[in-house]
Amino acid sequence: MSDTIRWGILGASSFALKHMAPAIHAAHGCELAAIATRSPEKAKDFSALVPGLQVFDDYDALLADSSIDAVYLPLPNHLHVEWTQRAVAAGKHVLCEKPIALSAQEIDGLIDLRDKSGLLVAEAFMIVQHPQWQHARALYQSGAIGKLLLADGVFTYDNRDRENIRNRAETGGGGIRDIGIYNYGCARYVSGEEPGKIIVTDIDEENDVDVYAHVVAEFPSFRCSAINGMRMTNRQEINFHGEEGVIRLTAPFNAGVFSEARVELHKPEQEITTRRFPGVNQYVLQVENFNRSLNDHSLFLCPLEFSRGSQAMIDMVFAKQKQGR
Repeated sequence: MSDTIRWGILGASSFALKHMAPAIHAAHGCELAAIATRSPEKAKDFSALVPGLQVFDDYDALLADSSIDAVYLPLPNHLHVEWTQRAVAAGKHVLCEKPIALSAQEIDGLIDLRDKSGLLVAEAFMIVQHPQWQHARALYQSGAIGKLLLADGVFTYDNRDRENIRNRAETGGGGIRDIGIYNYGCARYVSGEEPGKIIVTDIDEENDVDVYAHVVAEFPSFRCSAINGMRMTNRQEINFHGEEGVIRLTAPFNAGVFSEARVELHKPEQEITTRRFPGVNQYVLQVENFNRSLNDHSLFLCPLEFSRGSQAMIDMVFAKQKQGR
């Protein structure tokens, strides 16, 4: 394989246009070579970004192109597993939007598929690529806050469009799968622990889709309190509260978009140490990490095993909610 990875995108989503297509185009060692979409109008926006971009009107036609090395999948959630499988069958490496599957069992099948094919298959859980999260984990592991007692996070935004895939049960929508996964995943990433049980599931639904959720999970050495909502003004923040201090991230999930990424270490006597991360694009870092993993066989920072753990926690939340009905 050439050091330059030729990428294709399956589906002309607005998120792909705003974030991932520019990231692939900007990433070192990448070429955004093709997109597949049934909408000529949407294709024009991508072609404006990358002149000469090859446009397919059929997903399978893009997958059949032997010049494409890897594909990015921003399709609706319920299509992720199917098109990941089809891309691997076509010999493509796959970076799929989160959640890559709708159950941990489905991810087991993808892990088996990855191992048998020898291809890189991964979920686009981009926050672990950002140096603010690597710094936060290093702070915790250094003992900066002592024993961790509580990880409390909030991630909300306002989306009332009934036709949006996040508001439709049949497309695997809901706030937990869309943004709750960040609260759950980052608690696991920083602590290195897995939840033992779900204590609280306070969930509001509209049309069988969760639009608000307050979940409390018990980990071996701490509790995680996670709030996410799709009918609230934009807010995001997370705190790791220990016996000897607090690690606070002010823009933990949409760094540089929501606000500047900052990691604050709060110690007794109002001592605060702040590290800022201006100008970091976590989407570019994600693509470049994927490329390195292909070229020098280094570890991708979000392997499917990690993704399975976050999905297992989501499965636990829905199981707990069902028990309470």
